[in-house]
Formats: sequence, C-alpha cells, structure tokens
Amino acid sequence: MSTNDPATGSVLGDRYRLVRPLGAGASATVYLAEDRLLRREVAVKVLRQGLTADDAFLRRFRAEAVAVAAINHPNILSVFDWGEGGGTAWLVTEYLPGGSLRDVLDIRGTLSVEQVAAIGAQAADGLAYAHELGFVHRDVKPANLLFDDQGRVRIADFGVARALAEAAWTEPTGGLIGTVRYSSPEQAQGMPVDGRADVYSLALVLDECLTGSVPFTAGSQVATLQARVGAELPWEPALGPLAGILSAAAAPERAGRLDAATLAAQLVEAAKELPAPVPLRTPRLSATVGFRAPTAAELTGQHLVVAPAASPTVVTSAAGLGEYDLTQVVGAPSDETVVEQRAEPPTPRGAHRRERRRRRWPWALLALAVLLAAAAGGVVAQHDALFTPSERVPSVAGTQVTSARSVLAKSHLVLRVASATTSKAAPAGVILSQSPRPGASLKQGSAVSVVVSSGPPPTTVPAVVGLSCVDAVKTLSASGFPATCPATLATYSSTRAAGLTVAVFLGNVANPVTVPYGHPLEVQLSKGPAPVPVPPVVGQSGTAAVAALRGAGFVPLVSQAFSHTVPLGVVISTSPSHGVAVQPGATVQVVVSAGVPTTVPALGHVNLARAEAIVLAAGLTVGSINGSASALEWTTEPPPGTVVVLGSTVSLYAQ
Repeated sequence: MSTNDPATGSVLGDRYRLVRPLGAGASATVYLAEDRLLRREVAVKVLRQGLTADDAFLRRFRAEAVAVAAINHPNILSVFDWGEGGGTAWLVTEYLPGGSLRDVLDIRGTLSVEQVAAIGAQAADGLAYAHELGFVHRDVKPANLLFDDQGRVRIADFGVARALAEAAWTEPTGGLIGTVRYSSPEQAQGMPVDGRADVYSLALVLDECLTGSVPFTAGSQVATLQARVGAELPWEPALGPLAGILSAAAAPERAGRLDAATLAAQLVEAAKELPAPVPLRTPRLSATVGFRAPTAAELTGQHLVVAPAASPTVVTSAAGLGEYDLTQVVGAPSDETVVEQRAEPPTPRGAHRRERRRRRWPWALLALAVLLAAAAGGVVAQHDALFTPSERVPSVAGTQVTSARSVLAKSHLVLRVASATTSKAAPAGVILSQSPRPGASLKQGSAVSVVVSSGPPPTTVPAVVGLSCVDAVKTLSASGFPATCPATLATYSSTRAAGLTVAVFLGNVANPVTVPYGHPLEVQLSKGPAPVPVPPVVGQSGTAAVAALRGAGFVPLVSQAFSHTVPLGVVISTSPSHGVAVQPGATVQVVVSAGVPTTVPALGHVNLARAEAIVLAAGLTVGSINGSASALEWTTEPPPGTVVVLGSTVSLYAQ
C-alpha cells in the first residue's frame, strides 16, 4: 500500500466503508468494502494520487467507467459505481472471494489440460463479448482472471488499462502500465492494438498454466519484449492437445492470429474430447473451476455418504450378524425410524426375556433381507457381465488420442493411455500401438490400452559453424533437421568470411545442443566484416593518405589530377568519400594533385631567342635545343597545345 492510500474505515462517497485492503499494484489499491446503502460486500479500487492529479486521465477514467458499467457478461467482472473527491478516484465492482488465477498458480504451479481448457474457454468468451462492443483490455494476466463463488472465471480491470495507457502513466520503476510478461508483439513495438492483442496475452497465460513458466521471458523488460517479436510460441510437451490452438492464438503476426470468439470455440471443442476437469480449489474459497457449477460438497469441502440426518440408529442382530449402522445400510432414518427411549415398568424375568426376543426378530429379519438383497445383486452383476455384448476392437494406431476416443466410443469402448514414448515418425499425441490388437473381441465398456507418441526425441545438433550454406544444410539434413539459410538472418562477422556459417538457430535460441528430431532449423551466414568508415585523408600528402587507408583495412588506388587550388602531391579527394562505411578489403580511389596546369605554346616562324622567351613566358622550362641556332622555324616537345604541369621542361626543335 502507498502511504497516500485512504485508511481502513474511511468512507468514500458517503457510501463505501473500506474494511481491509485486498491487494495493491502500481496504479491502485483494492479494498474489501461495505456498501452501506445496499448492505453488501463490494470491492473498491482506489487509484493512486499521481493519476488523480492528471485531468486528461480523469476524463478518460470517467468515460471508461460509464462504458464498462454497461458490460453484462457472466465472465466479466461487474462494475457497480465510480466516484472521485478529495483528490481520490475509485471504481466499485462486485467482490469475488474465490481469489485469482495468479493465487492458484503461485500455490499449485501448473494445472491440467482439462482445467486450462475450461478456464481459457470462459476467459476467451468474455473477451469476445467485450471486443464486439469495442473494448480492448490491454492487460490480460493471471491476476486479472478472478473466480466467483461458483468457480466461474471473471475478467477484471476492463477499461482501467485503457485509461491508464492513454494517460501514459508509468510505474514507479519507469515501466509502462501493462504487464510486460504477457504483452503482445504489437504492444512491444508501440503499435496500435485491437482485440487480438488480448488473445495473444491470454495464450501466454494458458501456456504458463500448463508449463509453469511464461514463454519468451528474458532478463529485462526490453529483452522480454524483443524476444517475442516475430517468434512462434515454443512447443512444450506439457501443452498436449492444446499446443496447436495456443500456437495459433499466439501467432507473432496479428493477421495470422485467432480472434477471441474462435479461440473460445476451439477450446470448447477440445474440452469435449478431454475428461471432465477435476475440481480446482482456489486459495481463498473452496470453489471449483470448470464448465459445470460445483456441488455443495465441493464448495464446502464436505463429501457426505448419505443425506444429513440425526445420529445413526444402531441395532444388534439376534442372528449374531453383528451391529449395523442403518444410515449406511438403508439411508438416513425417517422420523418413524428413530427409536425412542421410554421408561417402562418392571416386568417378570420371563416376560422380559420374551419381550426381548419379540424385539429382536424384526431386526434380524431386516438384516437377513439386506444379505439376501446383496446376494441377489451379485447374481445380477454376474448375469450382466455374462450377457454384456462384445465388440470388435477398431484400429486406432496412427490417429490422435482425441480422435481415437471418439472411434472407440462408437464401439462402446474406452481408451486408456498406458504410456508415452518418443517417436521420430509420429507427432506428439499420435497413437503408436494398441492392446488388444484390432479385430479382437472385447466386452462393451472395456478399455483399450494405447502407447502414445510424446513427440520427436531430442537429437544432438551436428557442428556446422564455418561451413558454407550448402554444406551446412546437407549436414543438418543428414541428422534429421530440415534447414534453410534465410538472407534476413545473415550477420556481419569479424571471424567468418562472407558466406560461411556463423550459428544455427532454433527460433530465438542460438546453437542449441539438442533439438527434437525433425524440427526445422535456420542457418545464420556471415556477411563478412562489419563496414567501417573511410578515414579523412583529403589534404594529406599522397604518401600519408595511402598509409592511413591501408591501416584501416582498405586497398588504396592512387591517380593524379591537375588543380589550381591543391598543391602538387596533396590528396584532392577519395571515393568513397570520408565517413562512408565500407567493408574492410574494399578499394578506395585516391586522387592526388598533379599541380597547376599550363599549355605548351606554339612557336612558329621565330628565331631561337624568341622561341625560348615564349616557352619561359608560359611558365615552362627550356630543356634541350635541337638544330641550328640560326634556324628561323621552331617547334616543341611535348607538341604545342599539350597541357602540362606548370614548370615542366619543354625541348625545342628546329624545322
């Protein structure tokens, strides 16, 4: 409880007196309260003061309270009233003394398949009704599945979770309202939700009821949410015949997920093939969970052999048959059966003996009649067994247990699971063998014993890390595991070259040691080393740039270009440019400045002195002079018009 919660004995709205707290959460404290107007027990959810200070939340809370109060379904907790005042807001609901599913799991750990099918069908039916009215719960969890005094499931907190979500309320630890352990993938990704988010959460709750743990739970809230995005519900032997239904209800993609109405219908159908659920006693009240209403004996915990009555009348048989409790032999005595003890006047000894004999004979006759009836019953039983019709045993090997029950029932026979064993060929729940064999004769009502497959045996996964996709798939297939190499699973690796196997995945589990035989696996391939950014080398000398690029793992390829602005020998640019991520080993083009460009001039009809002056004026240097110094026609090498670096040497040739 928060220190700001109202004290026990407080009266809210001049009507609801708080008797004692029932529990507390991040957003509210729930009290058992007395409705002083109608004189009945109710539950009052008092919201945290941090919420009541939020005007936007209060507006949403009022609207949701009014809307939810109109929901009328046997599997949804009834809302009676709401109110606010003095900095406090509250919601009044019916009080259910049967406790919650969370209480049951904390004590029992797991439930049977029959009990889970019953609970799930009722909860899904309530969700389907609410979804038709436009309500999405957003926080389906064991603590919000309550039991009334008839053992019926009730969903609590409809509307409250929606108001909290739209108010962006955070828990003291900073986590968003809504239990992360049961949130749907779309809730984990911050996407809009519809009723199928509730179906996903309910599927995880039912999975926990069967296996004892919540699927996808990781070490942190973020890891838990990320683990279920795109992931199928893990198969567990404890899921039994509900495995397929729960997998469809917890499909990672919303479009492929069951809606609540379909989930309820499938659970009801599955329950028809299962034995009646064993009565489940909740921690707070001896109530049962199932499709039928509990008997008074189940509610009270007292199983009476006969109807209630006065103290048993005990008589002694004159025939020496011992004492008999008439309440055990012939049922509870009526008023006429009770023997009254009256004071009688003394009689002579002989008369007393005769009177005692007269009183004994009727009871002796009664005892004799009982024995004769028992003997007659034995004869009838032997007669019935002798003349019970026989049936030919049908073949049920290779079929699911649920189907086999129906087949045997048509022949008035029952199915008994003798044992379960692993099988590489038969999925879980398929019958491997039967006894008696098909065609044998059995009395109606007899049992056919079967051995059932518990699914593929755990098989060691071979080592394939470092192999190519083709070799890895071939190796895994040879061991019984169909495998693929999805491109979406590939990852960068500094230890494995591109195209080689980095890891093998079973769902979200990397490199499992053993996997059920025949289960598909995914091979993760390397994309090579992770890209690294090209270092900044522009403005450095060509020599320094080449050294830096080689040090980062790249292969530099140098070329030159003239530049009016970049000095000779300095890097003008790189391709890819600085900061672009490139895988190590890639080629990086480096452009180095070749200096300022100039054009070799044309000389024509000039003497040698004039030719030299023209070359020097162009920023070039005169090299060798070839020909007579008195020649009047000169040319150059490189030829006139050639673009060269300023300061280059030009040779002169006489014509």
